[in-house]
Amino acid sequence: MSGGDGTRRVRAGRRTVEVHRPDKVLFPGGGDAKEYTKGDLVDYHRAVAPFMLPHLRGRPLMLERHPDGLDGPRFMQKNTPDHYPEWITRAELAKEGGTVRHVVCDDTATLLYLADQASITLHRWLSRTSSVDHPDRLVFDLDPAGDDFDAVREAARLLGQLLDELELPSALMTTGSRGLHVIVPLNGRHDFDEVRSFAHDVAETLVGAHPDRLTTAARKKDRGERLYLDVQRNAYAQTAVAPFTVRPRPGAPVATPITWGQLDDPELHARRWTIADAVEQARTDPWSGLLTRGRALGPARRRLNALRG
Repeated sequence: MSGGDGTRRVRAGRRTVEVHRPDKVLFPGGGDAKEYTKGDLVDYHRAVAPFMLPHLRGRPLMLERHPDGLDGPRFMQKNTPDHYPEWITRAELAKEGGTVRHVVCDDTATLLYLADQASITLHRWLSRTSSVDHPDRLVFDLDPAGDDFDAVREAARLLGQLLDELELPSALMTTGSRGLHVIVPLNGRHDFDEVRSFAHDVAETLVGAHPDRLTTAARKKDRGERLYLDVQRNAYAQTAVAPFTVRPRPGAPVATPITWGQLDDPELHARRWTIADAVEQARTDPWSGLLTRGRALGPARRRLNALRG
């Protein structure tokens, strides 16, 4: 429903969220890209909420906000402003020299409120507020040197094969930008140092086998044309884009979970889904049961050590 002041009111569970200036263009059209408004962003989040919230609940967030749309300034927001509604969950977490009060998105109303704030991309922690030092997700970010998705596809296959050898389940997600994320569910008993060390050794093992195509060099000038296997997100207070979040690019592409079988689809690329059709992909449940079986890394570490000789 709409108010006479141009404000739209959207029901979300027991709450009503006000959407201010819903006709404001956040994603300008042009070329092949469609135009999308703040109202479109809110409608997308309302539709995708049942699929997105399980990946957000209990996790601190960093918000990537574009109050004036893609053509305006961007800022990254970690601290929750005092004016945010009291019903939004906060988590006060340690940082160097103090604390940060992060937003935690536990319900649809919060998701819609953040969309009204032009929080286009939600970046989530890999751990939960109940155990912030122990991640239950491990993320490999496959980042190509250019916009070369064939290189990303090939790297994903190689990494997937290695994780299979290590008997670790893994899930795939387009980033909505240029690459893919490969996500491994953990049991939450390892600290970030253990997880990052393991991820680093997995990446180095792959690079050792394919040094002409892959690299773990953090500095761009050291990578050349090789694809970067980024494991740096596996650290305290680091974040990764949340499944089903929108990216601040023309056409409003979405970071979208996919099946390993979809990797062979010639139509697949990092920006394959947008807010116009990502919900249809979500309904296929591409990660069916994959992330509920969190693993310990001990057995996989022993297998990796044996592989490395």
